[in-house]
Amino acid sequence: MKAARHKLSLAVQFACKQDDEPTRAEIRAWAAAALEGEAEVTVRLVDEDEGCELNREYRGKDYATNVLSFVYQQELPCQGDLVLCAPVVSREAVEQGKSVEAHYAHLVVHGMLHLQGYDHENEDDALEMEAVETHIMRKLGYTDPYAV
Repeated sequence: MKAARHKLSLAVQFACKQDDEPTRAEIRAWAAAALEGEAEVTVRLVDEDEGCELNREYRGKDYATNVLSFVYQQELPCQGDLVLCAPVVSREAVEQGKSVEAHYAHLVVHGMLHLQGYDHENEDDALEMEAVETHIMRKLGYTDPYAV
């Protein structure tokens, strides 16, 4: 039996330039792997200034974070934006001993799950979300992103 394919309308914006940034095709593959239904998503890679500004404006936190998820509609088609702060992603990958590619893949998967209603506000939800992320990452050929 063939796995169901879901329609993904994806726009990718590169608002900053980094040598280790993923390609549009990689971002599409990672987003599609986490898709549970139809979705319309924009993924935007930003610098630390824009990342900090968005995090401050929408979350009240005065620093750039790795990924921000903006959900506009969770009903199908799911609609939302993912903002990845490229310098933070690269720095974290080095600090965590991961490849930049694997870290980007994980954060795109993580963000896509948020757009579809997953969260990690309590321990049960966090464990469920981590298990789904780990399963998707393994299907993509990466190791468990939560392994120490």
